[in-house]
Order: sequence, then C-alpha cells, then structure tokens
Amino acid sequence: MKLAVLTSGGDSAGMNAVVRAVVKAGILKGCETWIVREGYEGLVRGNADAEAPSSPELETILDVEIRDPSFIKNLRFGDGGLLRDGTGDNSGGRSLKGRYIVRVGWDDVRGWFAEGGTLIGTARSQAFRTPEGRLIAAYNLIKEGIDALAVCGGDGSLTGADLFRSEWPTLIQTLRSQDRITDEQVARHGHLRIVGLVGSIDNDMSMTDLTIGAPTAMHRICEAIDNIHSTAISHSRAFVLEVMGRHCGWLTLMGGVSSGADFIFIPERPPKADPWEDEMCQIITRHRAIGKRKTIVIVAEGAHDANLKPIRADYVKDVLTDRLGLDTRVTTLGHIQRGGRPCAWDRIWPTLQGLDAVDALLEATPDTPSYMIGMQENRVRRVPLVQAVKMTKDVAEAIKNRDFDKAMSLRDPEFRESLEGFIATSTLEGNPLLPPEKRIRVGIMHTGAPAGGMNAATRAAVRYCIRQGHKPLAISNGFKGLLDDNVYELSWLGVDNWTVRGGSELGTNRTLPDIDLGAVASKFQEHHIQALLVIGGFEAFHSVLILHEGRKYYPSFHIPMVHIPATISNNVPMTELSLGSDTSLNALVEACDSIKQSASASRNRVFVVETQGGMCGYIATMGALAVGASIVYTPEVGINLDILRDDVKWLKTRYGLDERGKSEGRVVIRNEKASNIYTTEVITKIFKEEGAPLFDARSASLGHTLQGGIPSPLDRTYGVRFALKSMAFIERHHEALRGLKFKARHAGPESAAVITLQSSTVKWVPVGEMVAHADMKNRRGKEQWWGGYKELVEKLVARPQLL
Repeated sequence: MKLAVLTSGGDSAGMNAVVRAVVKAGILKGCETWIVREGYEGLVRGNADAEAPSSPELETILDVEIRDPSFIKNLRFGDGGLLRDGTGDNSGGRSLKGRYIVRVGWDDVRGWFAEGGTLIGTARSQAFRTPEGRLIAAYNLIKEGIDALAVCGGDGSLTGADLFRSEWPTLIQTLRSQDRITDEQVARHGHLRIVGLVGSIDNDMSMTDLTIGAPTAMHRICEAIDNIHSTAISHSRAFVLEVMGRHCGWLTLMGGVSSGADFIFIPERPPKADPWEDEMCQIITRHRAIGKRKTIVIVAEGAHDANLKPIRADYVKDVLTDRLGLDTRVTTLGHIQRGGRPCAWDRIWPTLQGLDAVDALLEATPDTPSYMIGMQENRVRRVPLVQAVKMTKDVAEAIKNRDFDKAMSLRDPEFRESLEGFIATSTLEGNPLLPPEKRIRVGIMHTGAPAGGMNAATRAAVRYCIRQGHKPLAISNGFKGLLDDNVYELSWLGVDNWTVRGGSELGTNRTLPDIDLGAVASKFQEHHIQALLVIGGFEAFHSVLILHEGRKYYPSFHIPMVHIPATISNNVPMTELSLGSDTSLNALVEACDSIKQSASASRNRVFVVETQGGMCGYIATMGALAVGASIVYTPEVGINLDILRDDVKWLKTRYGLDERGKSEGRVVIRNEKASNIYTTEVITKIFKEEGAPLFDARSASLGHTLQGGIPSPLDRTYGVRFALKSMAFIERHHEALRGLKFKARHAGPESAAVITLQSSTVKWVPVGEMVAHADMKNRRGKEQWWGGYKELVEKLVARPQLL
C-alpha cells in the first residue's frame, strides 16, 4: 500500500510528530510512504509533470501565493535518492521544485518531532473546496499510486477529508470518462482509505480528551502569565490577557486554573450576572481588600455575555481602570500560543496516534467509516470522524442558540470539573459556606521528595477549606515537623502565588510516622487534627498505610486520611499519573534536546544520559519515547552483558548505514537504578571502546534538575483537581464520624485512601487494598501501564529490522 500524510488548517505543535510516526509506522508495515506539502493545496497542485487544471476558474483559484519549499532539507528517499534545499534531484531525476506529493524514507523524518509547527507546510485551500479541485486532487493521488491518506488538522480539515472519501467513487468515474485514468487504475484505486488526526491548539474537537498541539499551547500561555506575575505584583497592576479559542474556552479555563487568575471569560459559560461588570468588579475588589497586589483576567477570543455580545479585552481593561482605578494593561498572546518546541505529551501522544492511524488505514474497507484517531481516557481511541465533527459543530450551534447548559454538557466531564474548581479556588467568599458544626481542622503535609504540583494542590486545598469554613493547618517538614510542633494555619492570600512554585513550600522529608507512632498520635490529639491530607510519593502512601494500621491502637487516627500521589518517579501503585512526573518529563525532554543537538553537531557521538526515577523506569521510558532515544535502560528490565553486546552491535550497524558526513547524534537514556554494576560511566566507556571509529561516546547526569523548575500546566491543573476531590472525600467521611465521642469513633478502612487516576477517571483506593498491588521492596507498582513502550522505542529507531 502507498500512503500519504498531510497537515491542513492551522499549524500546531505535535504535527511533525504525527508525520514522523505515520512515515515510520508505514515503513515498518511494508508501505511506501509519501508526504503532501502545503496541505490540500498540495494535493490540488500535485507535481510538476501533472496535467493542468481542468477549468479556467480553477486556474485562477490556484494562483495563490504559497511558501518557498526550501525548508525541506536533506530528504532521503526510500529508494536512496536525495534532495537538498529543494533544488536537488531524486533518483528519478525530478526536482523538488514544483512537486508537492513527495516520497519519503526513514531518515527523512528523523528529529522532526522536536520542531514546532509543521515542516511539510499547511495552507488554506480554496481550490480543494470546489468539485474541480477535488477532482484534480484525486487524479494526483492516483497518478502517484497512493490509495491511503492520513490528514492532521482541525474540524474543517477533517470534514474535507470525509467529503473527499465519500465523493471518491464519483471522482474515479469522472476521471475514467475523461480517459485520464485506465481501467486498471480504476480497479486498483476504487476505494480511498482516509483517517483523521486532530491538530488544534484550542482543544475544541469533541470525542477526544485532548487535541494535538493543545498541551504545548497551554505551556506557552502559562509561561507568559508566569512572566507577567512579577511585574503585576511589583506595580500592583491588573493584566487582561486574550488567548485563542473562538468556540472553546479550554485554553482560557486551564490557563485560569494553572495560573491563579482572578476572573475568566469563556464562550461555553458566560457570566451569569447582568451586568457582568458588577460581578467581576465585586470579586476583584474583595481580593484587593485583603492585600492582593496583582489582578489577572483571561479572556477567550470568542468570549461573550449571555446575550452573545462580544467581550473584548480592551473593554475589560476600561472597566477595571474606570470603575476600580487599577493600572491595567492588555496582553494579546496571539500566535505565540502556537509556537515553540512541543512539550513532552505533544510528542508522545501524536506518536501513538500516528502509529494507530497507519493500522486504521491498513484495516480500512469500503464498509468501514472514516475514523478519527483521538484520546479517550488516556488511551488512543478511534471514533467515527463524521460523528466527532458533528458533535463539535453542535457545541458551536448550542452557543449560538444561547443554550449554554447544552454546550457545557457536550464538553467532557473534566472541563466542567475544572470550571467548578476554578470558581472554588479563585473566589474569596464573604462568609463560610458551612455551619460551624460541620467545619473541620485539616492537617496538610508533604512527604518524600519534592515534586512539581505539590504547592498547586496545597493552594487549592487551602482555598477550598477557607471557602467552606474549615481550618487548613500546615504541618511543616513532614512528620518530623509535626513532632516539633511546626504546625500553623494557612491563609487565603498566603498561598496565592503557590501555583507557579516548584518544590515544596511546606517543606518535606522521607521520615515515616513509625519513627514514634505514639508521639504522632499525641500530636494529632494535641492540635485537634480532624482530617489529614498527605501529598507525596511512595513514602506518603506508606505513611498513610502506617497510620491506618495504627488505628487499632490510637483513636486519634480514626479520621479521614487522603494521599495525593506526587513524585517525579510516578511509582505509586494503581495510578497512571503522579503530580510532578509531567514536570520532570518536560525537564528531561528539554535537557535531551540540547544534548542531542550537541551529539548531532558532532555527527558521530552517542550520549548516555542518566535520569532519576528510583526503581521505576517511567521517566526513562517515556522520556526515551519523547526524545527519540536509541536505547533505554530501566530497573524493570535491567542490564546484562548480552544486552550490552546487542546494543553495541545495533549502534555499529546503524552508524554503518548512515551516509558519510551525515551521521546522526544519538541519545541513550539510563535510569539511575537500572544496574548497580553497569553504571552510566561503565556503559559510556564500553560504547566508546567498542564503537570506534564509527562513533564516540559521552555521558551526562541530569540529577536533581529533574525535580526543580516551574511546574508544568498539567501538574498544576491535576493538582487542583485532586485536591478538591480529596477535600470532598474528607468532608464526606468526616460527616459520618461527626458527633461521636473521641474514644467511640471508628473510621472504616475506606476512609484512609489514595486518590488515583485510572484511564482519566479518578478512583479512590483504600490504602489497605493498595498493598496487594505494590512492590514494597522496590517501591513501585507491580504492573505499569507504560511497560510496553520500551519495545516501541526500539521499533521507532528500526532496531528489530537492523539486527
């Protein structure tokens, strides 16, 4: 099968990862792979030796100006031909200039997924919107023998793809009647296989939890707001930011949650107050009254009031200036949101989606629908393309009809939860919502190593406590701090800037409560702690387990206890995500991009990069997938002489196949605990000795750089989500114990639990049940959902084919 991939509509980070994955997966499956430059416009333009357009009208449409093709460099074709800067010839003697449907091979796409935008170009095609244009596009595909097409773009691009597929039989008949194709070509190309992948920074497509490019756009927005924070505080200013999103407020909402904004405007849920200006000013006035020096308001470009009157950033600025007297500035982020290198998940998920897209094309029949490859419940899923597009348009239609409840219902549940979470953590209420008898003294502590998102979760819990009337008690420096009476009440304003801070503002260590369980119980009673929220890694889980088992001896432990997993190792059992692991993964990607650049500049150099992670290989494995590493070593698999012998053989074979002077620098990722004997230094020396003269070797240890830095947007938003669900859990179980005398209290095993993320669904697992799924010796889960990705890393560097 010959398959082609094109990117259409607006560009977004992750599109290059899709192209890379489709090309590599296609070759692995025995297909011939092609790219279509400039989206649907490239399909219509075809190649220089194609026939001219069939009508004068179409010739006029095709006169649009498009980009120079010189950005495509050093393309290696599957037949061994080479193109340079758009001026060279492939083995068939055809210049790239004037060619838009180009055959590509394995090495043509190496390193692409570290680049932003789309390297094969994208363009809005007026020609493809016409029947004549689609007829020419069909001819150009048949001419090159292509019978499968993967399209990465927004809802308009995917709608065009499905229309093209539905018209295909008619287009074939028309071309045959014009004698432009033969009976043999009709028989061979009677069915066009099409699959769609959603590239959109707005995250506006229904039936998928996340669109390609949205996570990176969120990174750009958070970076901008984080940079604005300091000047806003310094000058006590208000800032109004406009972000993208005509019909979807996802970027605005997640930006508000992860940056600690004061007010947001989204299309799906306009302000309920009429006029809305009063509501916004009341909230911001309340915040300023307690001493808050900065004000952040985020406006989606498609924001409007309940009557669909647009709400513009400049008008919001005027309201804040005129009514509140605030020194206000407007910042429009615009296309900054599209730019920059893709974040880790905009490399990993597009790669997995691209691989599945090829499988969908191979399995397609005339009777199967065109599929859209999306993400549902943290897994790659196929859904009927037409159905997904229709539901997406239904959201816009509901907003147009002012049916905002329907618009919200068509978004995924996490969207609605995030909106509720934003309101709960951003708004300072005048009076507590709960009566005095239902208020709780909640102890909050961090345990284990610091991780991104710990502070965001703490801030959310504190804000929720104050909103309800609870007392949030900070237990500084973990259980050691508790024994030293480092306990104090946290305030609403005191945690205001914690969302963007890395590390642990409360202080943390690895000490477990069994250092003196009786003394810990005494301190619980002394400080009248009625509920406990522990944020941390495996030590936190173990701590809650010890307290749960200590209930048989100490009545003060008969309280609701919750563990929020937060560790860069992502080693807590039964949860797919721990806070901090995404921040660490992005730090690893950023470091490895720089290291790989150095390795590539030296052409024939291998870098062995050591990562943290303890006895869990999550960071090493997912990092290897995100940076295109050649080899990954994990504690789960280990290292022995046979493995090293095969690895040296593989590297020598691969460097031997590289064109002279065009070798690629390569990265090997090793988890710090992969082997006690074959250390990073030993492996580097082996590669250097055995690889000469084909390649050299160097090493780099990332160490604690993977723990620090500003938390990623994902860790911030999940920190808020987990904290609010944990507080609801605490309230529910405290209510069951309320009114019982101290010694008569008996909390059930379900009241001491770990909040876990399983297929994007939050589930509570009692700590007693967690033990059966935990490898307590190696401090990790017995099963890992990412375990098979090590093999995938090797496939994507063609290792099985070259050994």
